[in-house]
Amino acid sequence: MTRPDLPTRLLDRRLMLPALRAAFAKLDPRHQLRNPVMFVTWTGAVFTTLLALPGVTRTEHPGFVVAIAGWLWFTVYFANLAEALAEGRGRAQADALKAARQNVVAKKLDSPENHLRFEVVQATALRKGDHVIVSAGDTIPGDGEIIEGIASVDESAVTGESAPVIRESGGDRSAVTGGTRVLSDWIVVRIAANPGESFLDRIIGLIEAAARQKTPNEIALDILLAGLTIVFLIVVITLLPFARHAVDVAGQGTPPSLPVLVALLVCLIPTTIGGLLSAIGIAGMDRMLRQNVIATSGRAVEAAGDVDVLLLDKTGTITLGNRQATAFLPAPGIGAERLAEAAQLASLADETPEGRSIVVLAKERYGLRERAVAALGGQFVPFTAQTRMSGVDLDGRRIRKGAPDAVSRMVQDAGGVVPAAVEATVAEIGQSGGTPLLVTDGATVLGAVHLKDIVKGGIRERFAELRRMGIKTVMITGDNPLTAAAIAAEAGVDDFLAQATPESKLTLIRQYQQGGRLVAMTGDGTNDAPALAQADVAVAMQSGTQAAKEAGNMVDLDSNPTKLLEIVETGKQMLITRGALTTFSLANDVAKYFAIIPAAFAPIYPVLGRLDVMRLSSPAGAILSAVIFNALIIVALVPLALRGVRYQPLGAPALLQRNLLRYGIGGLVIPFLGIKAIDIVLHAVGLV
Repeated sequence: MTRPDLPTRLLDRRLMLPALRAAFAKLDPRHQLRNPVMFVTWTGAVFTTLLALPGVTRTEHPGFVVAIAGWLWFTVYFANLAEALAEGRGRAQADALKAARQNVVAKKLDSPENHLRFEVVQATALRKGDHVIVSAGDTIPGDGEIIEGIASVDESAVTGESAPVIRESGGDRSAVTGGTRVLSDWIVVRIAANPGESFLDRIIGLIEAAARQKTPNEIALDILLAGLTIVFLIVVITLLPFARHAVDVAGQGTPPSLPVLVALLVCLIPTTIGGLLSAIGIAGMDRMLRQNVIATSGRAVEAAGDVDVLLLDKTGTITLGNRQATAFLPAPGIGAERLAEAAQLASLADETPEGRSIVVLAKERYGLRERAVAALGGQFVPFTAQTRMSGVDLDGRRIRKGAPDAVSRMVQDAGGVVPAAVEATVAEIGQSGGTPLLVTDGATVLGAVHLKDIVKGGIRERFAELRRMGIKTVMITGDNPLTAAAIAAEAGVDDFLAQATPESKLTLIRQYQQGGRLVAMTGDGTNDAPALAQADVAVAMQSGTQAAKEAGNMVDLDSNPTKLLEIVETGKQMLITRGALTTFSLANDVAKYFAIIPAAFAPIYPVLGRLDVMRLSSPAGAILSAVIFNALIIVALVPLALRGVRYQPLGAPALLQRNLLRYGIGGLVIPFLGIKAIDIVLHAVGLV
C-alpha cells in the first residue's frame, strides 16, 4: 500500500522542483563520465558552445550553431532529469520513513523480570541487549524481539498499511521495528540493534545511496552502447577528411562543418536509451518500494525477473500459520456435544491458538459458553513435552486431550481401550493432512478433534498465475510426507519438501541452481537464513527474525509471503521496459539518418538528395529538427521509463514479437512524423 503522503504523480511539485535542480548538478563532467553515451553528448554540447562564441571562425549562421549547442545541452539535461526524477521518488520514500525514526523516549528496565522498575531515557541511548517495556500509546524505541507479552501494533509508519498487526513473544511474529506504535496491551522488548544500525536506518541508507550497483544485464547493455558510440565516433571523425577529399575530386559542394558533424554524431549514437537507462534501473527499485519491498540491490530486482523456481514455507505462507479445530468426531455411543464439552473444558486454560480454536468451535457449534477453570473449581494440567497432553481435573474427572499415541497409553494404563472406530478416525484425519487430538474422560475415549492447517484464501489462484509465468512452486514444511502431500494438493503447488531441515532446504536450492535454474525463496525464521543466503532472490519478512532479514536481499515490509508474485512481475517489467526502449532507441535512429545524411552530404553527392524522403525545408532545418527531436523524445519517454511497460504473462516469443511490433515499428515511424512536424514549425516561425 502506498503511503498517502508520498508524491505519486510525475509532475508533483514536491518531486519535480528538486529534480529540476538535481538535473543541473548532474551536468558535472564527473557524473557524465559514468554514462559513455551521454558523456559524448555532453562533450559535443561543450564543443559546439565554444564554436558559438564570438570571434570563432565558422561557415554557418551564428544562430544555427547556438541552436545546435542549446539543444545538445537540453538533451543532456533531459537525460539527467529522468535520472533525478527516478531518484526523487526513492528519496521521497526515505523522507517518509525518516518520520518514523523520531527520537522517542523509552522505558528502560533495570531487569526484564521486574516491570515496575524502569528508567526513562532517550531512544538514542539504548544499546543492543537492553530491555524496554512498551505500553499502549507508546512508540517502540528500536528494533527488537518481544520476550514477554502480546500487543496490537500500528506499523503504518513503516509499511504504509493502516490495519494493525498482532505481535507476541515466541514464534515468527516476535520481531518489532523501531518507530512503530503499540495500540493496546504491553510488551517487553529486547533491543536488537545499536543506534544507527536499525532496520529502518539501513532502509533509509539503501534508498538514499548515491551509487547504485548496476545489474549484469545493465552492464552488458552499457558495453553495447559504449561500443556503438565508439564505432560512430570513429565514423564521424573520418567523415571530415573523407568529405574534403570528395570535394576536391568532385569539384563541387562544401564539406560538412564541425557543428553539423557533432549533430550527426549525437543523432547516430543511441542517446535515447543511453539517457533513460539509469532511470529505468532506479525506477525498478522504486516500484519495489511502492510494493513495500526493500531491495538491497538492483541485481535482486533484475534476478526476480528471471526466477523460475519459488520455494515457500508452509506455515504462515501457504497456510494461516496456526492449526485450527474444524470438527468434533465422537466415539461410538458418545454424543458430539459431550465430546465438545470435554474438549472445551480441557482447553479453557490453554492459550495456544489451537486450544483457543477448540473453545471457539465448541461455542459456535453447540452454544457452550466459555468459562474460567478457576471459577469451576478445577485444576488445569498444562501441556508438557513429556506427556504431550493437557487437560483439567474437575469434580473427580480427569479430562485430557493430546497426541493419539500418548492418550492411548494413558487409557490403556487406566484399563480402558481405544475403540477401533476412533483409531480409524485418527488414521483418516492424518491421511487428509490434518492433525488428530484424542479426548478422554478417565479411561473412556470420547472421540477425536480434527485440527487442520487452513490454506489461505486465493492462494491456489496465485500459484496458478505463477505457473502461467513459467515459475515452479515448491512448498517447504516440517510435516510428515502424508500431511505435506495433502496440503500441497489443496494449495495447488507443483512440488513439496517434507520434514525439511535447514540443511535439506539448502541442498534443494543448490540442486536447482546446479541445473541452471534461478531460485527465489521467502522466509521469516532463523532456520530459513542459510537457504535465504543461498537463493538468487531471497525475500525475508519484516516481521521475521533479524537473521532472516540479514540473509535476504529483499525485505517485505508487509510480511506477505505471497507477494513474490508482484516482485517477479516488477522484475520482469524492468527487463521488458529496458528491452522495449532499447528497441525504440535503435529504430528511431533510422529517421535521423534520412534527415541529416542528405543535408550534410547532398551538396557533394547530389544523388543523396533522394534520401530526403521527408522533403525537409532546408539542410539547416533538417539538422536542427533532428537534434530537437533527439532531445524531446527523451522527455516523451520519461513517464514510460519510470512507470515501466505493463507486464503480461506471455511467453518469450510472444513478448519479443509484441516489442518488435510496438516499439520497433513505432521507433521507425514516430521519428519521421516528429522530425517533419518540427521542421514545419521551424520554417513557419522563420528560424530556418
